[in-house]
Amino acid sequence: MEPNDSAEKPGTSRAAAKAARREQLLEVAKTLYARHGFHGVRLDDLGKGAGISAPAVYRHFKSKEAVLEELLVGISEYLNSGGESIVARHEDGEAASALIELIDFHVAFAMSEPELIRIQDRDLAALPEASRRMVRRLQRSYVSQWAEVVSRARPAWSLDAATVRVHAVFGMINSTPYQARRSSAEVVGVELRAAARAALGIA
Repeated sequence: MEPNDSAEKPGTSRAAAKAARREQLLEVAKTLYARHGFHGVRLDDLGKGAGISAPAVYRHFKSKEAVLEELLVGISEYLNSGGESIVARHEDGEAASALIELIDFHVAFAMSEPELIRIQDRDLAALPEASRRMVRRLQRSYVSQWAEVVSRARPAWSLDAATVRVHAVFGMINSTPYQARRSSAEVVGVELRAAARAALGIA
């Protein structure tokens, strides 16, 4: 009798359950850290939010600092690699097209992850030094990707000027989802994209 290829291998379900619990803990931490601040949340709170005991949290993370590391380093890696992919796809095309896609990418991030933006702004200093340096390095890389594309799209602007514009656009995009809570997500997204294009000279 041939083995059933679709049969679940031993340990697969346990591994999937562990991965799902880990993601659940990250989602709980994201909500609680954004609401109360990193220092206002205990490991017990993370466990309670995920429906497990505090000791059980240690099966997934060694500390609440490790949870913060995964959240902030992870999103910085996501943004940097996403920016790299967009720039690479447009290496031989018009810079304006790359810039439009970068704007769409970052607006989508800001609209979907406002908690991470708040945690980054408030609790970056709580990261261990090595992880904090990694986040800063990834952020600088992401800004540089944008600035280089902007300077190609707007040749009259220096790289320094382009970098200032990029920082300004990030500030606008990252803060607006908090300031415009009464507006529909569709309106906020449309207006953010239009404002970012105008600020970067591609309206």
